[in-house]
Amino acid sequence: MKPLIDLCRPCIWRLEPYSSARDEYSGHQATVFLDANENPYNHPLNRYPDPMQTEVKAVLAQRKGVAPENIFLGNGSDEAIDLAYRCFAEPGVDNVVAIEPTYGMYKVCADINNVEYRPVLLDDHFRLDADKLLAATDEHTKIVWLCSPTTPTGNDLAEHQIWQVLQRFQGLVVVDEAYVDFSSRRSFRYRLGEFHNLIVLQTFSKAWGSAAIRLGMAFASADVIRIFNKVKYPYNVNALTQREALRLMGDALKPACWVAELLDERQRLMERLTELPLCLQVYPTDANFFLARVTDAQRIYDLLVAQGIIVRNRTRVRLCAGCLRITIGTPDENDRLIAALKEMKL
Repeated sequence: MKPLIDLCRPCIWRLEPYSSARDEYSGHQATVFLDANENPYNHPLNRYPDPMQTEVKAVLAQRKGVAPENIFLGNGSDEAIDLAYRCFAEPGVDNVVAIEPTYGMYKVCADINNVEYRPVLLDDHFRLDADKLLAATDEHTKIVWLCSPTTPTGNDLAEHQIWQVLQRFQGLVVVDEAYVDFSSRRSFRYRLGEFHNLIVLQTFSKAWGSAAIRLGMAFASADVIRIFNKVKYPYNVNALTQREALRLMGDALKPACWVAELLDERQRLMERLTELPLCLQVYPTDANFFLARVTDAQRIYDLLVAQGIIVRNRTRVRLCAGCLRITIGTPDENDRLIAALKEMKL
């Protein structure tokens, strides 16, 4: 890996971050707050939240086996994605490389930040070729984006291919693990000590069933986390979200039960779908969704919408022509989907 000073945008490296009122008294006990121009009434919503989410990170560190200084919390994973561009990719100069197909926000953030986005196609089985990916990089490539399990295909990327990218690329490698709780693969967050150029993204939205609270996690070296914290907005994670995250982590068995049920339902739904004439192929998956190639993706999608059943039509995504992406629902929701598909006259 190049020295972090060479990867970071010069203006960010020199940046003096905003100092909030809550930052300045950190480390001392206080009961009277007359520092932040808050309204003294309507407790507790009148107070600004902890800007560094200290309590949440302390509990999360125990759950994830990662030190608090290696954790960044943001408004969904999208905040960390955008911060990676803002901190490390010089607009109009640098570029990033990503697999394709993959999560669409990597390109959206690249376009917003005026950073060249270089997609590299997976093979016909949605597998990563590290040599092909690295061939798209040059001296101005600051970030490589790898989503595993990836979307919309749902499969894990081969670990040895990710290792090659981490070992050979001199910039930052982001492994987005939003769906890792549904996979048998061990998280790359346990390898932060091996790869100082590694950033791992996870989220409360999927296995934790909490997409509404908008809480994303980034795990990285303490130096990278410090840069993220310099640039983030002072109170980027609100108090209600922090409180709900603590409540969720107080019952770690519940998400584990949800994951187990979803994995059982995933297997059942995939088997039921393959029995239908309209299904041409169901692809292997390591996520809480799967990709299915069908006889007429648009027609089937429209008929399902008419019955109030919403799946994702991915037929316009490269390598996914004729495919629908189906998220695993409750047993009743999955049964309704199968019943609707059985009744279709195509």
